[in-house]
Amino acid sequence: MPSVGNIFTKPKVVLLIATLCCLLWGSSYPAIKNGYALFGIAQADIPGKLVFAGYRFVLAGLLLLAIAIATGKPAFGLNLRKIGQLSLLGLTQTAIQYVFFYVGLAYTTGVRGSILNATTAFFSVLLAHFIFHNDKVSARKALGCLTGFAGVLVVNFGQGLLDFEFTLLGEGFIVIAAFILSAASIYGKRLSQDMDVMVMTGWQLAIGGIFLLFAGLAFGGTLSNFTPISTALLVYLAVLSSAAFGMWSLLLKYNPVGMISIFNFLVPIFGTALSALFLNESILEWKNLLALLLVCGGIWLVSVSPKASR
Repeated sequence: MPSVGNIFTKPKVVLLIATLCCLLWGSSYPAIKNGYALFGIAQADIPGKLVFAGYRFVLAGLLLLAIAIATGKPAFGLNLRKIGQLSLLGLTQTAIQYVFFYVGLAYTTGVRGSILNATTAFFSVLLAHFIFHNDKVSARKALGCLTGFAGVLVVNFGQGLLDFEFTLLGEGFIVIAAFILSAASIYGKRLSQDMDVMVMTGWQLAIGGIFLLFAGLAFGGTLSNFTPISTALLVYLAVLSSAAFGMWSLLLKYNPVGMISIFNFLVPIFGTALSALFLNESILEWKNLLALLLVCGGIWLVSVSPKASR
């Protein structure tokens, strides 16, 4: 019987799970937008958005921890060192990067935010090159990253793409958020080597969510208008976060960071397509199809070894 590690290194399994994670994260784009409308959160109400995110991630973390306990995993009894590590991971991967991202998004356009957030894959590949001896940047991997990034540019073509400017509070904060997420993901990979992934992900989501919740409340944020529909949407966002982060952490544990990070380019593609679908717009445009082809080409270049491709 194959071990868990062997299962999660099979190319077809990696492809299926990584794509599913990106599809779930992509679906959060229209879901969050609808959530803001249902809960009455204004566009410039950053404290309200932090409270909304806090509820989402606390629920996601508690859900994973409940599953961990139900399946007999060691969710409690952590020593001070583990608690400190999980707190650092939660503050960086969930809370601090989220704050930078949403502050940045308030000072730039959604198009620029989508493009610059895709730099997460570049940062992950570069950081992995210097940290892991078996995850070096090759010409093929660099070409794959550039091809995938070209797909992100194409999907945003015609929406003010050429109208580019750079400010610290706007585009700068988006890039900082991408770097923090990349570094935190690599740190999480290190922690997962001697910690159950479900327990690790549950705690980091819950801790990060608590930080966001209290930060939002401290600056005057509130969350009201709880209805069956808005509550169901919040629960959906929590479920997708717990599922996507949990599966993604498993992939990072057993695979090179560069091979998994390239799939991040799918998130804005799915996000754009699903947003168009739920807004009754056409998704069968040439730019969307070309973008998907480019991203898939980039994934293939990074994921398939030269020997296998021959």
